[in-house]
Formats: sequence, structure tokens, C-alpha cells
Amino acid sequence: MPLDFTAIDFETANGSPASCCAVGLVRVRDGKIVDGFESVFKPPGVHNWFSAGNIAVHGITPAMVSIAPDYFEVLEQMLEFVGQDVLIAHNAPFDMGVLRASAEAIGVTVPNLSYSCSLQIARKTYNLENFRLNQVAYAIGHEEFNHHNALADADACSRIVVHAADRHGANDLDELLTATKVSMKQLYIQAH
Repeated sequence: MPLDFTAIDFETANGSPASCCAVGLVRVRDGKIVDGFESVFKPPGVHNWFSAGNIAVHGITPAMVSIAPDYFEVLEQMLEFVGQDVLIAHNAPFDMGVLRASAEAIGVTVPNLSYSCSLQIARKTYNLENFRLNQVAYAIGHEEFNHHNALADADACSRIVVHAADRHGANDLDELLTATKVSMKQLYIQAH
């Protein structure tokens, strides 16, 4: 089985997990980056306001999303891009929380996707002082990227997973997760 997954990164407009305003997706097939998707969009409903702190982090402003598509349209495109892939995010609880909360905010149920976390993988792979995305990316030699740009961050996340798999001699995601003792989770907990 090859190393296949889709890396995902969200940026949010404010402190609410339902306030996503940008997403980046990077598809990896057989350990190689093969495709990407990015979009800036209007945050859903009542969450469509921007805090100065979030703007300072990612640079996305209300003016930039004023003519952007609604989240509903982008979510549909995102899910089509992801298909049945496993999602990987750096600090996955944040990004999966954003995906859940933002979908709920517009009344959409997303598929029960599997996901895992490159932050946890990095902690079990590298000996670093901190494991923020940019620090791990620099440690693996990926230094030239626009941190807090959703596509650039998803790309960095995908490179970290591929590098970690190589370091552990893992041929696929299952082998990497076993080697790092990192679990695969489900977006929604199934009722028994």
C-alpha cells in the first residue's frame, strides 16, 4: 500500500472554530505531492467577522473575502477534492474542530473521514525544542514557505509526513502510524 493522504490546513477569521476563512489541501500519492486546492471564502453566517489578532496572523481581511465565494460552495469543492482520503493536519484537533463546527454552522453533514496528526507524528520522529509547523518544516529542510497561508501550511504538513515516513522506513500511512504510535481517528465518533 503506498503513502497516500490529503493534508489540510484551515485559517480562521476569529476565535470561533466555525469562522474558517481559508483552506489549503495537498494530495499525496505514493509519497509524492500530486495536487493542491486552496480557497479564501466568506466565513459562515454569524461567524463572518475578523479579529485583529487573526488578521495579524494570516493577513486575510474582510475586504479580501467580500467578493469571495460562500463557505457552502467551497466545502462542496473541498469534499470532492478529499474524496475518501485520510486527512492529515498539523495539530489535527484544531483543523478537525474547524471542519466540524463550520459544517454545522451551515447545516451540512460532512462524511465521517479518517484523520491523523502530523504534530503527533513529528513529536515521535524528531528531537526539537518545539513542534510548531514552521519549526518542524525548517528541521526537515523545508524553509521557504509562506507560514499561515493555508496551502503553504498544508504543503509543509504533507512534506513532514513524507519525511517522517522515510525516516521510519514506513511504506504507507499505517506503517508510519504504527512506528510513531500515533492513532488514526474518525471525524465523528460512531455510536455503538
